[in-house]
Amino acid sequence: MIKKIMLLALMLNSFFPSILGQGPDSVYVKEIVQFQAEINSKFTNKRTSPFCNKDRKRFKSLEYYPINKRYRVKAKLARHPNEDFFRMKTSTGNRSIYRKYGEVNFEIDEKSFVLSIYQSLSAIESTEQKNDLFLLFKDDTNGNETYEGGRYLDLIIPEGDMIILDFNKAYNPLCHYNSAYSCPIPPKENYLGLEIKAGVKRYQKN
Repeated sequence: MIKKIMLLALMLNSFFPSILGQGPDSVYVKEIVQFQAEINSKFTNKRTSPFCNKDRKRFKSLEYYPINKRYRVKAKLARHPNEDFFRMKTSTGNRSIYRKYGEVNFEIDEKSFVLSIYQSLSAIESTEQKNDLFLLFKDDTNGNETYEGGRYLDLIIPEGDMIILDFNKAYNPLCHYNSAYSCPIPPKENYLGLEIKAGVKRYQKN
């Protein structure tokens, strides 16, 4: 399955370069294809899949938007070092502990946007995840082509004040696949008033 996904993406890159928005870029295509393959691999693995056993056995692949570098943007990071921890709302009513790490300012299609990014207390207390950041967002594809509850992006704390937001790596909360999971809900200020046609689409059971 993974080999088929990689082969398909490379064929699209070779024969339909306009899909990428900026022409052929095999290195970048391989990076995103690898991201997609890793998600599919986790979803088929009994130990890491969010699906119940019956749904996992029927699972074949998630559906993704065509890879498009238009949605890989450079953002300016404004840190908020004195923010307090708070309990973020989740899909189950439970509360996860986060703090607002800062805001990212960027443009898509010559429109300016500002989104809040967060850092979880569990990540800070972890040696391996202490540099992890979390972006939750909603856009105009939600409830149509993508999950109505919004999507996520995983980020790493940069050394400077610039950070890459690659929406081709946007993924769905696990509660989209199994209601037993408790997933943070994107805050109102993290709504993007446009369609982000990149990343993982809504999952349709086969």
